[in-house]
Amino acid sequence: MNNTVADLMRRNLLDVFNEPDPERRSAATAQIYAEDVVWHEPDRVARSREALAERATELRAQAPDWVFRPDGPVSVNDDLGHLGFQYGPAGQPPVATGMDIAHCKDGVIVELYTFVTEVRHPS
Repeated sequence: MNNTVADLMRRNLLDVFNEPDPERRSAATAQIYAEDVVWHEPDRVARSREALAERATELRAQAPDWVFRPDGPVSVNDDLGHLGFQYGPAGQPPVATGMDIAHCKDGVIVELYTFVTEVRHPS
């Protein structure tokens, strides 16, 4: 599969972090991340595809009814991708917004940075 940077950014958000089915999420993870991917979150760093997959599973379990939605189009500059996101209960205004920035190489994400730009407390 020849993933473009834009494809990888969308799949990162929707096929991994938004996917409730563990088998489909696992298959997507194997296809879009390098085995030694490094994922930087605001409060931790995951170093490996396995560690990223475990963390994605944790996030899904914390709020199983919440969804990620793209917030605008994917921006690409050479081998870097950027995609804003919204996160919150399905069908409701987002509780959090942020962005992912990824360095891609040979059709996979090798490094991922997640920034949370706003958190609203649900009423």
